[in-house]
Amino acid sequence: MTDRSFLRPAVLAAGAVLCLVPGTAFAAHPKNDSAVLPRIPLAQFQNRLLPGSIADDRGVALGGVGSDLFHDKGDRPDEFWAITDRGPNGTVKVGGEEHVTFPVATFDPVIVKLRVRKNAVKVTRALPITNRAGRPVTGLPNVEGREEAPYEFDGKTRLAFNPDGIDSEGLVRTRAGEFWVAEEYGPSLLRLDRRGRVIERHVPQGWTGQGTSYPVKATLPAILNKRTYNRGFEGLTISPDGKSLYVAMQSPLSNPDKKTYKASRNGRILRFDLRSGKVAGEYVYRFEDVCSFDPASCGDQNEMKISGLAALDGHRVLVDERTDKVARVYTVDLRKATDILGSRWDDERTAPSLEKSAEVPAGVAALPKALTVDLAKVPGIPGKIEGIALAGRRTLAVINDNDFGLGTFGPDGRLIDSGVRTSITYVPLPG
Repeated sequence: MTDRSFLRPAVLAAGAVLCLVPGTAFAAHPKNDSAVLPRIPLAQFQNRLLPGSIADDRGVALGGVGSDLFHDKGDRPDEFWAITDRGPNGTVKVGGEEHVTFPVATFDPVIVKLRVRKNAVKVTRALPITNRAGRPVTGLPNVEGREEAPYEFDGKTRLAFNPDGIDSEGLVRTRAGEFWVAEEYGPSLLRLDRRGRVIERHVPQGWTGQGTSYPVKATLPAILNKRTYNRGFEGLTISPDGKSLYVAMQSPLSNPDKKTYKASRNGRILRFDLRSGKVAGEYVYRFEDVCSFDPASCGDQNEMKISGLAALDGHRVLVDERTDKVARVYTVDLRKATDILGSRWDDERTAPSLEKSAEVPAGVAALPKALTVDLAKVPGIPGKIEGIALAGRRTLAVINDNDFGLGTFGPDGRLIDSGVRTSITYVPLPG
């Protein structure tokens, strides 16, 4: 399949944009390749699912659905599952201190199903993520001192931590119809039933959260407690045989400290065995040097992130490595990397740590990488590509996170939308 110019964009729910490459199995109707859905106010959308849960959305529309993208082989070829993150959030300075704000604090992360058909794109299903009693888990942080304190819109009124809360970033669906979600706070993996209710949550050993309304299992390596604020699990995929999950830390750990995280190029990807419910492998992912990857971000190595995964087979995985401006997809092969699970590199007493090491430590083979798609060279690709999914044998679908269109808020407290739209773009893969 050759690279060609894009058709006119079709628009998804809440202003999302779908760019289509001619010749793919998902091409829009040739006579009308645009499809527009009305902007959906956030309160209107969520209150249909959870009546009365949002009193004032401050002018924010449904967005953030680009945190991940998943195509289920059991679904129609024009259908995808997607997931929001923790919801609208930002920062304000109060008394010289930067406070993390949640302008719509009662927002609940949601799984949505999208359908692309002829000249129409629709949100066909929406599943709010809830606990077993059907109550929203919310997107609020879990543990004081472990995550940044949440504040109301003005940055002055502090909100309560919520042990049930999640910052959802990765999504897959099993053959049985259950969902698995990767999130940043724990970092943790959550197993959900068909209706989006949390069945169980897998957290690092030593996680200090208390009072969850659903079962919590400490099955993940304790070293993951060293994750940096807002840099936990990000990419998630499932093996074609349905036996394993692959999950990536968005960034290197703060191991031993935050200064190390900011300079490190050594990240981690884990394999989680679904039959045993335990981690079965851990591998080093070597990030690119930011200066050669994205010269505009040179000097800030911590701008490099993993944001999406897609399994090609039982041992090869596509990895979306990016900054906010540049994204490239690499293929890695787990068979050719060292499994460091349970080794000295999982011990925080090891010095220098894996993250502190300037190179990959002697005796450890990092995941070999091969550039598969340079998204920076695809016309019209937006920033913040956070989800990738195989839309066909030789077609990759990518989606960006528009951060709910958060720009600035006017004197009336209503959002002045940034104008950034969520987009799904089909990109041909090499033959």
